[in-house]
Amino acid sequence: MQFDPATLPWQDGYKLLTGSIVPRPIAFVSTVSKSGVANLAAFSFFTAASANPLAVMFTPMRRRDGSRKDTYQNIVATGEFVVNVVTDDIVLPMNETAPEYPPEVDEFLCSGLTAIASERVAVPRVAESPISMECKLLQTVDVGEGPGSASVVIGQVIYLHVRDDLVQDFKIETADLHPVARLAGHMYTRVNSTTVFELIRKT
Repeated sequence: MQFDPATLPWQDGYKLLTGSIVPRPIAFVSTVSKSGVANLAAFSFFTAASANPLAVMFTPMRRRDGSRKDTYQNIVATGEFVVNVVTDDIVLPMNETAPEYPPEVDEFLCSGLTAIASERVAVPRVAESPISMECKLLQTVDVGEGPGSASVVIGQVIYLHVRDDLVQDFKIETADLHPVARLAGHMYTRVNSTTVFELIRKT
């Protein structure tokens, strides 16, 4: 089959895109509003952006009515956020943050996850996450307009929290991390010792 995205409803293009780009890591992003309300939301359009400076990027899409999500608005207002890594242990509480709660609702309370103070930003991190990245906003890039469009959020990682047993010579032991990744629709996948393999590059 062949598809011309220009002729498709954006919802159908979204299904093709998210079913093709798999698995996708999950950025579990914590933010705080200007009025001090904590927010917690998961995004699967997420990747590394740079090593120097150390930076990450994720892409919050607009809602179906074209409005921007609380996460984006909080980051633009405060210039800060934390990316928490999602693992097997917290994937179910993560899912509790998925509904579109009003801005005055604290998703830490909805999920039962623990908000713990960060070191360099005023945004709490998720205590149960084994890796958290404190970030300062570098740039946002709008991609499109209206429902289905998005904004790329690029943040500089200014402080890292990594559980002691996961680090060997600055390398993360992925098999011990047990991260969870997003597939299409409601499907997810796990990374563990039975799915990890090594492939040495030719030099």
